[in-house]
Amino acid sequence: MIKENVKKILSEIPSDVTLVAAAKTRTPQEILQAIEAGVTIIGENYVKEAQSAFAVIGERCRWHFIGHLQRNKVKVAVEIFDLIETVDSLPLAVEIDKRCSQIGKVIPVLIEVNSGREQQKAGVFPEKAKGLIKETVPLKHMRIMGLMTMGPRFGDPEKARPYFVETRRLFDALKTLQLPGIEMKHLSMGMSNTYKIAIEEGATIVRVGTKLFGERDYT
Repeated sequence: MIKENVKKILSEIPSDVTLVAAAKTRTPQEILQAIEAGVTIIGENYVKEAQSAFAVIGERCRWHFIGHLQRNKVKVAVEIFDLIETVDSLPLAVEIDKRCSQIGKVIPVLIEVNSGREQQKAGVFPEKAKGLIKETVPLKHMRIMGLMTMGPRFGDPEKARPYFVETRRLFDALKTLQLPGIEMKHLSMGMSNTYKIAIEEGATIVRVGTKLFGERDYT
């Protein structure tokens, strides 16, 4: 089923949109099925789960971190991941830069935007994103490559559209600033419920889990 799901979604999305298989709670065997079907990037929400999967799969794919990253997990995260999509504060950015400098790595990251301005959710509010990005300019081992936003996970997919529209506008505005070392290349928006609308609104990366792997087993 996983292979069929992957092939179906890959056939539906434009060639210039990248599919990230969101693999939270999935086994390495399930992830391997997705890779065999054509997935090239695996997204993980937790560093510990990623460690277990990486031990089995290694560099047969690229790895994106797509969950809330705690600073005490950064040391391990920068060793595993090829891109971190969820940078939302200067202290986290500084920690990533420090840990990457220790291993001689420059890691691409996305700034996570809390487009719904929901206090309980991670991400920087849209109006504060430019300030955060400017503060990161001196960091030499971390390179900002775009933005990421979540939007509502459940409910009517159409309700996510305004969040994607606002994030795209911010993305375009930041691109015109031409800040040194900052490249607005990737716009990561949309999940299983909303990826089609996200693509309509300019997403270059979509993070899809349930539509690929099936419903999670919480028992």
